[in-house]
Amino acid sequence: MTREVRHPLPLYRQTVPPEWIDYNGHLSEGYYSVAFGFATDGLMEATGLHADYRAATGGTLYTVEAHVRFLREVAEGAHLVIRSRVLGSFARRLHFAHEMHVVEGPAAEPAPDAEPVATIELLALHVDRRQGRSVPFPEPVRERHAGLVEKAPPWAGRAVGTPPR
Repeated sequence: MTREVRHPLPLYRQTVPPEWIDYNGHLSEGYYSVAFGFATDGLMEATGLHADYRAATGGTLYTVEAHVRFLREVAEGAHLVIRSRVLGSFARRLHFAHEMHVVEGPAAEPAPDAEPVATIELLALHVDRRQGRSVPFPEPVRERHAGLVEKAPPWAGRAVGTPPR
């Protein structure tokens, strides 16, 4: 079941610091992933996979696949907002995505039709670190994830490749 959801998950916000800028004068590709990683932490907190859960159960998410799209350059001092969405919820896996936007100020919101500067689509596995293997999500967490599943954006599910000429 999918539904239209208007971003019920918390937004991750970050101002691009100077040390994230590369020799080309814009956000270095590795720091896109750092910001997306912080957004994943926020998604985990919001869906019950918070620090207390991890400490009590040993359960956590391991990213097993990711596809990043770098769409626009991002300058030093830019105000980033990352929107998160759950695309699929399974017994041991979570399929989700983040969209990174540049906004006018640290508290500004991206317009509903704003084009992202980068996106990432991820598949994560629920792992019990104590057992060293994947395990099913507890039912309350699985239900929370299932209740957040949204329709996938048009860019989700793409493969890396050269466009036809």
